[in-house]
Amino acid sequence: MTDTRTEPTLRTIKVNGINMRIAEMGQGPLVILAHGWPESWYSWRHQIKALADAGYHAVAPDMRGYGGTDAPSAIADYDIHHLAGDVVSIIDAMGEEKAHLIGHDWGAVVSWNAVHMYPDRFRSLSALSVPYGGRGSAAPTTILKKIYGDNFYYMLYFQEPGVAEAEFDADPRAILSRLYRSPDSPSLPPTLTDPKMSAGGWVPRLGELKDRPDWLSAADLDYYVQQFQAAGFRGGINYYRNLDRNWETTADLEGVTIDIPVKFIAGEQDVVLGGRTAEQLDATMRNVCTDFRGVTLLPNTGHWVQQEEADAVNEALVSFIGSIRTQ
Repeated sequence: MTDTRTEPTLRTIKVNGINMRIAEMGQGPLVILAHGWPESWYSWRHQIKALADAGYHAVAPDMRGYGGTDAPSAIADYDIHHLAGDVVSIIDAMGEEKAHLIGHDWGAVVSWNAVHMYPDRFRSLSALSVPYGGRGSAAPTTILKKIYGDNFYYMLYFQEPGVAEAEFDADPRAILSRLYRSPDSPSLPPTLTDPKMSAGGWVPRLGELKDRPDWLSAADLDYYVQQFQAAGFRGGINYYRNLDRNWETTADLEGVTIDIPVKFIAGEQDVVLGGRTAEQLDATMRNVCTDFRGVTLLPNTGHWVQQEEADAVNEALVSFIGSIRTQ
């Protein structure tokens, strides 16, 4: 039977001890799409339909702490074991044995770890924006503090419970409208230029955009703002508060390879890549992935790759997943 809907259906399912809202569309092999920070299932609005049209059952959750999904109070409830467990629990809730997994930003981090921890539950991994070269040599905040010292860096700013979420909850539109930008988006100068962490929060360090990027409509931005007005930012920021805990509790992954097919897609100008070339990224991920299917870098594209260049990302995803569909 063909799915004739033109928009995904939203519903709530029980996964891993929490209520999770999912957007789903299509029929066929299961594809799970995990979003990042500060986002929503809505970040996959272009991919859900494309995957459904290509013959897949696309499921995009509001990740733990976001949108219509529960936001537990304990910081430890957002560690990588809970997050990876959520993804596997979605597979169970859908009555499936395995799924293709797609993750962007924090969703990519969760996805890299999920396929590491549960290798028999996934058919493939498509990682967007965040590459992976194996477990780090030291706790992440230790490394970051050596790099930034007393200067501001958002991941370190996020470590103190209650601080960053208070800034963002006071005006969700202020942070979202500054972060959702293209590499060439014109903006006003920041109002805070002191590099020291003690000088203040993040919003004034980000110049206000003179106009929205063309991939983000006013209605799109309004939807994101509404989601964070309702759910708040604490849950998503708690992912960052588990950086060291995640490192400490995953020593068993040291040297373990990922043996399912893996594809990497990113914007060439994504700041997460730090200017690394496709060749450098390829070498990094081949150290861990025994069936790495290559890097796709999209020119003149930044961090929000699946929204900035939806058609190109859709084509890459459908081609990659389709190549292993019958395996």
